[in-house]
Amino acid sequence: MDVLKKLLKLLLPYRNWVAVSFIAALFVMAANLIIPQLIRVVIDQVALEKQMNLLYLIAVGVVGVHLIKAVFIFLQRYSMEFVAQKVIFDLRNKLYSHLQRLSLSYLGKISTGQLMSRVTSDVETLRRFLDFGVIHFLQSFLTIVGILTVMLFMHPQLALVSLASIPFLIITVGKFARRVKPAFSEIQQDVAQLSSVLQENIAGIRLVQTNTREEGEAKKFREQNKKLFLSNVFTAKLWSFYLPLMHFVSGLGTALIFWYGGRLVISGQLLLGELIAFNSYLLLLVMPLRMLGWIISLIQRAVSSGERIFEILDSQPEIRDLPDALTLEEVKGSVEFNGVSFGYEENKLVLKDINLQVAPGQVTALVGATGCGKSAMVELIPRFYDTQQGTILLDGRDIKSITLKSLRKNIGIVFQESFLFSASLAENIAFGKPHASEDEIIKAAKAAQIHDFIDSLPQGYQTVIGERGLGLSGGQKQRISIARTLLVDPQILILDDITANIDAGTEYLVRKALSVLMKGKTVFMVAQRLSSLKSADRIVVLDQGEIVEQGSHHELIQAGGRYAQIYKMQYYGLEPSAS
Repeated sequence: MDVLKKLLKLLLPYRNWVAVSFIAALFVMAANLIIPQLIRVVIDQVALEKQMNLLYLIAVGVVGVHLIKAVFIFLQRYSMEFVAQKVIFDLRNKLYSHLQRLSLSYLGKISTGQLMSRVTSDVETLRRFLDFGVIHFLQSFLTIVGILTVMLFMHPQLALVSLASIPFLIITVGKFARRVKPAFSEIQQDVAQLSSVLQENIAGIRLVQTNTREEGEAKKFREQNKKLFLSNVFTAKLWSFYLPLMHFVSGLGTALIFWYGGRLVISGQLLLGELIAFNSYLLLLVMPLRMLGWIISLIQRAVSSGERIFEILDSQPEIRDLPDALTLEEVKGSVEFNGVSFGYEENKLVLKDINLQVAPGQVTALVGATGCGKSAMVELIPRFYDTQQGTILLDGRDIKSITLKSLRKNIGIVFQESFLFSASLAENIAFGKPHASEDEIIKAAKAAQIHDFIDSLPQGYQTVIGERGLGLSGGQKQRISIARTLLVDPQILILDDITANIDAGTEYLVRKALSVLMKGKTVFMVAQRLSSLKSADRIVVLDQGEIVEQGSHHELIQAGGRYAQIYKMQYYGLEPSAS
């Protein structure tokens, strides 16, 4: 019920349109109630009493009633469809906007396929509920109330007899509702899992083909597809059993009307036209009652989808601004780690009591074995994650006291895997500064040593690249990323092992671009190749989450410690010592 209340609250901003639909439903109900009375008059007064003068009026009346009904059905359908589309439009925007602000720790727990399924499939399920579900529920409710009132007014005893089957129908509908809810939840989950398998396979298609795992991946998809198939078949089985049962139970009411009503007609206590009208009302009553099964299934599917959507919307970002957070106006670039400890998982620290002071304009390199905490350290600076203990200061201020927007605006990151959008090269370079002029974009590209390549393309900077930059080499992607960061011109720069996957020739071009990018900046470099760290002002060596030594390249080589061991292993192929 909580989820259902939340779904119905989405209609509040459009309550005027909902009111229009409600009023239209009243007119449709009234039209439905009039038609059996016209049938009664035709039988009792025209056919039996030969009042032929009424025939023309009734014919015109039938046409008029159906015309009015058609107009108000249009209003009802259009108004609710408009409301449903507006609600879903708002919900999609809200979901997407909320996803942009959720913390990486939360997004890392949910697969991309799951998120895509919730934003597409689950949202579409809500649209069907808000459109057809709400409209049919309104219409069915009003029709049931109106018909019961008329039937009881026409002949109370016959009405009570004809309604004898209704309790059994309600029990049947209730059983159906209880069984179909978990079935639809299972379907929604299976759809999300299938989306995850598909998304992962497409994203990793090169790895699949490289390792000739096409058949294995196809088998995985078939298994998940079969699971979805079986869930749908089970739900279809529920429908196939309960829908005919509801038809059978509702048919008992018709049998009772003819049995009891026929006796009344024979005894002269009821006119034939009244019996036919009464049966027409029962048929009108049975239709919305039968419709309840379909409406309940829509509600249950909507609740299942709503749970998955509100799970995202109700999740608050772990990383967010404090109420009194300050906006950075000017950044000098000093960064200080004071007793910092951090772990991606609780009670499993990646960094332990880190203390480090970096002066403005200083280049600091982070070195160590895989998993020693290098990436974790630089991810804490823009607050992708928050420390569990200790503080990080920027120009003497705790970064938690600074607004995320102003903090991250002053931090540029070039990742090892350069992500590019399916857009033009100009748009990719200007991603961090959307209103940059063409001259600014070209200047940044020239500084990043990528202008000549872009200029050689038939469409130049307007060339649209494929998804994730397919068609570009690793070095070209890196230099586009560097141009993007150059355009923003942040004071603090993080370079996350950006020369790891490129050849020596490309590395030269990247280094040339970096020399422009790093000028006057506070730089944190994460690297596996020690050759790229010789120019660093300070090299910090991490081991199992702790700083074990720091100094310049020459100082650390002379010290003969962990850095010297790594250096000898890389350049001379020597095994590291047991220490």
